[in-house]
Amino acid sequence: MKFANSIIAGVLGLFLVAAIPTIAAGQGNSQGHGKGHNKHNDEDQSEHYYNQHHEASARAWYSQNESHLPPGLAKKDRLPPGLEKQLVRRGTLPPGLQKRIQPCPVELERLLPPPPPDCAHVLISGHVVLLNRRTNLVVDILTLR
Repeated sequence: MKFANSIIAGVLGLFLVAAIPTIAAGQGNSQGHGKGHNKHNDEDQSEHYYNQHHEASARAWYSQNESHLPPGLAKKDRLPPGLEKQLVRRGTLPPGLQKRIQPCPVELERLLPPPPPDCAHVLISGHVVLLNRRTNLVVDILTLR
């Protein structure tokens, strides 16, 4: 009986030793989306709806139309620092910013990609925001100044 137990223990030991490199190889391959991870991944272009071309086109439009800007884009229409911090990609638009939403001018809208379903391009104090209208989730942001 002792001999059989020794063989079983030896075989289990071999399986464990063989499995250690496989387990170790899987370590560190997490996507890092847990609490506290991936905080500074805003620079990852794959997560942005607007690309550099859209940003350059929108800023060029802004500088050409600076003298007759609609509400929401005028230079005097700036967000206070506290509200500015609340305008974040993949964040919910707080009530203080919901009051500042202005429609996007048609000329500017033509320079941007068509919004996904349930979304719209809106202006919030010098920012073009791609906003999910049902959930008030900020999908992406373009700063025009």
